[in-house]
Amino acid sequence: QVRLDQSGGGLVQPGGSLTLSCAASGRTFSAYNIGWFRQAPGKEREFVAAITGNGNDRYYEYSVKGRFVILRDNGENEVYLHMKNLKPEDTAVYYCAASDLGSRSYDTRYSLRSVYTDWGQGTQVTVSS
Repeated sequence: QVRLDQSGGGLVQPGGSLTLSCAASGRTFSAYNIGWFRQAPGKEREFVAAITGNGNDRYYEYSVKGRFVILRDNGENEVYLHMKNLKPEDTAVYYCAASDLGSRSYDTRYSLRSVYTDWGQGTQVTVSS
C-alpha cells in the first residue's frame, strides 16, 4: 500500500531534543493518517501521537503532550515527530504507521494499532545520561 522509511533516532541525554522522520512512498500521501507508536523491551507497543491526512487534527498520548509535536509536510511526503524535554522513560523503538480511515472514523480510533495497515521499520531512541 505505502512504504514508510524512518530516520532520526539516536542517543540523547535527559532534557534533550530529537526529531524523527517518516518518509512515505506509494499512494497519495495526503490520503493517509499517520501515527507514531513506541515499544520498549518487555512492553506492548503504545500510541504516542497521530496526525490526520490533511494535517488539521493532531493527537497525543497524555505523557508526551506539551513535549512532543507531530507535523507533516505533504509536499515532501514526510511526517515528523519533534521531541523535546526527553525523559529516560521515552526510551523505546519508535514506529510510524499509516491508516487510510476517513477522518470521522480516525478521530476516535487513532490510538489503536489495528487501524494502521502499513508500518515503518522502527528506529531506536535512547534517553540516557
